[in-house]
Amino acid sequence: MALQLRQQLKLSQQLVMTPQLQQAIKLLQLSRVELIETINQELAANPVLEEGTDEETAPGEAGAETPTDADEAPIPALSSTESEQTPWEDKALQEVDWREYWEDGRSALPAYSFEEKEAPNYEAFVATSPDLADHLLWQLQMSNLDDRQRQIACHVIGNLDPSGYLKATVEEIAKAAGASPEEVEAVLAVVQSFDPAGVAARDLRECLLLQIEQLGITDPLVRELVTHHLHHIERHNYQAMAKATGRSMEEIAAAIDVITGLEPRPGRPFSDENTHYIVPDIYVYKVDDDYVVVLNDEGLPRLRVSRFYRSALARGETPEQAKEFIQGKLKSALWLIRSIHQRQKTIYKVTKSIVRFQRDFLDKGIAHLKPLILRDVAEDVGMHESTISRVTTNKYVHTPQGIFELKFFFSSGLRRGDGGGDVATQSVKDRIRRLVQSEDPAHPYSDQQIVEILAKDNIRIARRTVAKYRDLLGILPSSRRKRPSLKR
Repeated sequence: MALQLRQQLKLSQQLVMTPQLQQAIKLLQLSRVELIETINQELAANPVLEEGTDEETAPGEAGAETPTDADEAPIPALSSTESEQTPWEDKALQEVDWREYWEDGRSALPAYSFEEKEAPNYEAFVATSPDLADHLLWQLQMSNLDDRQRQIACHVIGNLDPSGYLKATVEEIAKAAGASPEEVEAVLAVVQSFDPAGVAARDLRECLLLQIEQLGITDPLVRELVTHHLHHIERHNYQAMAKATGRSMEEIAAAIDVITGLEPRPGRPFSDENTHYIVPDIYVYKVDDDYVVVLNDEGLPRLRVSRFYRSALARGETPEQAKEFIQGKLKSALWLIRSIHQRQKTIYKVTKSIVRFQRDFLDKGIAHLKPLILRDVAEDVGMHESTISRVTTNKYVHTPQGIFELKFFFSSGLRRGDGGGDVATQSVKDRIRRLVQSEDPAHPYSDQQIVEILAKDNIRIARRTVAKYRDLLGILPSSRRKRPSLKR
């Protein structure tokens, strides 16, 4: 077999994910908080990138670097021969399309408000609220216990779970503290008298009994129900409780009202779960008969390329190694600014499309939410579905109907029986929730009855689907929602 060398010309297409493209995709799916964090990291890592100030944006100010100045500057355009004769340091700047950069930056960079605003209190960010253990230890210091008893009390407090229940047995605490079970029981009784009422209980029954005692509830029926009929309370079996206690249904219902007002988790007020506030990325305002989409740029750092480093490249006095470093950082900075600009433009276009599709929802509420899929918006704005998915992730919009995640507007539909178009599943869930809220507690709707009521509105839905939506809404079955019909 003869071997020979050949040259062939072959055309092929290949998709290459450059680092810049990966960065753009990453920026697109970042939430607002994550974007600000990423920008701050880039500001710290890239010396060419810096944050602008309000003074530099003031129009007509001497020395201010305005987009107008850049527009008037000649845009370098070199031929092949000129390029060979051009010094290296000029090429670094010529590779940058400054006109495009300034045009992009002028519309993309957030405008600062010159309105004087009251600065938030710094203590609101650094102050911490005491947890349950701190609250109990503070009361322990105010008690009359001796040092040995306080040591045992510390073991008791240290074995409380976030709900305030004691998770260790008396014997285990006695062994750890080197005390007798009788000493632990005595100290435990003292800790159980602390605030909040019901803390350090070993189970729900003891927790409720402690609260009944500390709150001064004198009704013996309340104590009896908690002591002996807690399982009937959980199942709302009023008849069994009335039969066992020999009391009327009205008396049972009154006692149940008192019991349901108790706190089953006394440690809940000291939970360390912080409230997370949502800052919308987009605002949708209704102006006359139209809706206006406005991007929320407040809080986003204003980025620009450092004039010092651009001047260093232009002067040509910088060492070659430093020039390569500056050029790399300059490209990275411009790409970041352009990617943020593109991200904001994409969010704006997608939101405008959603507003067009969900106009009835914005006008009339959730009952008029239409079924919508990613493909509908993708075809409307001329983008890929994956891009729409990234844009709608972790982005929130403020509308006249409230604040919603952009994902909220995408839901499948259920076909109406009269052929009058599909109805969104979110609208069906809202319909079920409103039906349960308006039902008679003595005769709650079963899943089958809800199916029949929805059928009257031409919404064909299976009973198991109603049960599924009810579980997603956190609504109990009808047997658990039933309350006795009382004459008061």
